[in-house]
Amino acid sequence: RRQAGGVRTIVLNNPRRRNALSLPMLRCLRQDLLHDVKGRELRVIVIAAEGPVFCSGHDLKELSSEDDVKHHSQVFELCAEVMTLIQKLPVPVIAKVNGLATAAGCQLVASCDIAVASEKSQFATPGVNIGLFCSTPAVALGRSLPRKVALEMLFTGEPLSAREALMHGLVSKVVPEDKLEEETMKISQKICESSKSILALGKATFYRQITQDLDTAYKMTTQVMVDNLTLRDGQEGIEAFIQKRKPVWSH
Repeated sequence: RRQAGGVRTIVLNNPRRRNALSLPMLRCLRQDLLHDVKGRELRVIVIAAEGPVFCSGHDLKELSSEDDVKHHSQVFELCAEVMTLIQKLPVPVIAKVNGLATAAGCQLVASCDIAVASEKSQFATPGVNIGLFCSTPAVALGRSLPRKVALEMLFTGEPLSAREALMHGLVSKVVPEDKLEEETMKISQKICESSKSILALGKATFYRQITQDLDTAYKMTTQVMVDNLTLRDGQEGIEAFIQKRKPVWSH
């Protein structure tokens, strides 16, 4: 974990194990996501990885018959906790993908707010091929992709290319490998120009309204817009616009 200029970068750094989401890896990821998350300085979190595989999903050695049902439950429950945590954090989370993302690794990409991928990246849910259907990754995939695209991935295990992932909405941008860092930082720095409190309100509201029917969503977001205006940065932004100056955010 490193942090500079409001951007925290968390690097999955076990390439020998294809950056598998073992229990220790999941615990470290949760810890690094939550570290001083309400601090004034933190504005964006980037999840990256070392090696040719972004993340291969669960460590299958933890899912063998040598471990009992309680242990297996612990693995999947902690993974679900981390995935849902990403969307509950008050700052945007960006997946910076340079390589293969499979199973729970693909789920991790789908769970992030934004995903930037290199052209060589691929995305797959191949659990069906080893007799372990990717049911928990399907939660994130089914909320990011059209149903028929998600189900084809889940039923066949065949990967999406980076361009196909972009076309179907699994990732936000695809860039050449040598431009990946530059593009990710460009997005991060743009986010850092905005008020943290406004972004936190907006992110929380987006995920609340997206699961609601149209009338309920509009009723809820109408009230949020009113609440937004009561925040110090809400008024500062409007006053700065009227006065034709840059806002000075209190965050």
